Amino acid sequence: MFRFEKLEVWQRAIAFADRVYEITRDFPSDERFGLTSQLRRAAVSVSSNIAEGSGRSSDKDFAHFVEIAYGSLMEVVSQGQIVVRRSYLPMEAHDEMYQHVEELARMLSGLKNSLLRSSPPSGS
Repeated sequence: MFRFEKLEVWQRAIAFADRVYEITRDFPSDERFGLTSQLRRAAVSVSSNIAEGSGRSSDKDFAHFVEIAYGSLMEVVSQGQIVVRRSYLPMEAHDEMYQHVEELARMLSGLKNSLLRSSPPSGS
């Protein structure tokens, strides 16, 4: 088992991506290369960046990839607003997705802080 596979935040990010795929399944077909694709890629990027970062040579580098994962999560928030405004997603589904985003955001922040605390200061 790889380091990232043991992380609860990675496991939840995988579940989140699955949920985003389910949510976007019924979006209009003309959005397949637009918002559907954007939302899915942003959701997949969260777990992918956690995985990639875990393979880096230092916890500081890993923390940088956790920041990128956090940014991808924020993309989902922004895109979520658009799909609600376009009436592609009911508010209840949006709210559920948003709760998952908030949870993942907290977990990513905690992981980043933990990684940075364990990294030696620059210049050591």
